[in-house]
Amino acid sequence: MEVLVAFGFKVYFPENHSALIGARKIADDYIPVANAVGYSPEICSYLTSDIGAYLRNETPLKDAYGVSSIPKPDVLAVNTNQCRDLYEWFSFFGRRFDAPVFSIHPPKYLDEVEEHHVDDVAVQYEDMIARLEKMTGERLDEAKLKEAVALSLEATELWKGFLDTAVHVPSPLTFFDGTIHMAPIVVMRGLQIAVDYYKQLKAEMDERLENGIAAVDDERFRIYWEGMPVWGRLRKLSEQFVDLRACLVASTYCNSWIFDDMMPDDPIRSMALAYTKVFVNRSEPAKERYILDEIKRFKADGIIFHDARTCPANSNASYGMPARMMEDHGIPTLTLDGDLNDLRCWSDEQATTNIEAFIEQLEER
Repeated sequence: MEVLVAFGFKVYFPENHSALIGARKIADDYIPVANAVGYSPEICSYLTSDIGAYLRNETPLKDAYGVSSIPKPDVLAVNTNQCRDLYEWFSFFGRRFDAPVFSIHPPKYLDEVEEHHVDDVAVQYEDMIARLEKMTGERLDEAKLKEAVALSLEATELWKGFLDTAVHVPSPLTFFDGTIHMAPIVVMRGLQIAVDYYKQLKAEMDERLENGIAAVDDERFRIYWEGMPVWGRLRKLSEQFVDLRACLVASTYCNSWIFDDMMPDDPIRSMALAYTKVFVNRSEPAKERYILDEIKRFKADGIIFHDARTCPANSNASYGMPARMMEDHGIPTLTLDGDLNDLRCWSDEQATTNIEAFIEQLEER
């Protein structure tokens, strides 16, 4: 993001478009369209939702903003620190629009991020910058890059400050609030508007803390959410937890956009470090250590794992972690089967029953 901002590009995120499709509950209209041209129903439903909408020449941007189609890209830039599907997704649009795809592929599944990992990614950044310079005919302005990194760092610190207000008991926010307010840190990093947004938001949260305003009245239980949101069920789930007087106080998903390793004085290496350290790119033991620390910090009573069928990279219930959390650390867990966008993988009745049973388990403890 910061490199593209420094070059003066307007940056558009297909992932954000897919989240909008999911939240509007229209993904199931588009996923089969992508399946019909060869994209498996087992791969990322962000990808299939977005490609299906494009093939149908439809977008929720039209109703929301009067924008009739997604923008035509001059270049597509992708980092596979979250998953391979991103590269395949961006490559589709590269072929469709005859636009170059510049990609960064960091080392995967790291327990600790070491200097040689950062060296690897930093070289890839330098190569991308050289290709962008050749494409645009302009040299990268280092001062603009440092400014973009500085703005990203300021925004990310404000974003972290917003999320950390949930450490207080009762919490002034929920995971569901985070999924809405995360938009600027995802798509506006490196820009002043993100900083301005989170300054205003953090001030509002401080006011809520000062006045003792809770997100969930008479908060009884505090729960950690692990995994992707179920975009088409945000309201239904949030209302159920409010009724149960349970607050989802934290999540790895929202915290994945905290890039506090950014250093304006060393922009390329610090970006390489920050974007390689993200939770989803780490080893199973590193993820487990991180979650245990967050459980303690946010005083959570239990963990809900969302096992998203089409997003194995962002689902951490597949390799025994829920069982280890319970057996090794005594932390109650619940695993919900579902998906980020494909609601055919989600059962309202089953989820409701399982969540009620989980709260009863917490009550018994």
